[in-house]
Amino acid sequence: MDVEQYARVRETALRLLARREHSTLELRRKLLLREYPESLVDQVIAELAAEKLLSDERFAEEFVRSRREKGYGPRRIQAELYQHGIDPTVAESLLREAEEDWQARALAQYRKRFGERAPRDPVERSKHYRFLLNRGFTSEQIRRVLDQLD
Repeated sequence: MDVEQYARVRETALRLLARREHSTLELRRKLLLREYPESLVDQVIAELAAEKLLSDERFAEEFVRSRREKGYGPRRIQAELYQHGIDPTVAESLLREAEEDWQARALAQYRKRFGERAPRDPVERSKHYRFLLNRGFTSEQIRRVLDQLD
């Protein structure tokens, strides 16, 4: 093993982790994009995980909190976690724990975008529905928000 190259891979990984949490998949991709040898990347990632410096669960917790604060719903957050390589059962568990009141979050996003007024006609209602759907809220949550405004 090339000790200097190993040190460069580890240093790069630690620098990336110092900026923000990363999922294992995300960190691996970034290191491989820098053209480090795959075997060294895998070794460094395994060591960082063993040292608890890299944690998919910690990444997922922070990611859920951040996306929730930005007004995204559970469906979108779950899809994004999947793209980051997070186990779907972990994602579902975190979203259930964070469940708080997705309904209230959907209503807050609606009011932020459209104010207090209810949709005037079916076309406008459809537009408002799609907005909340794209934010990641479920059909049931959206229906409740729109019914609440009527």
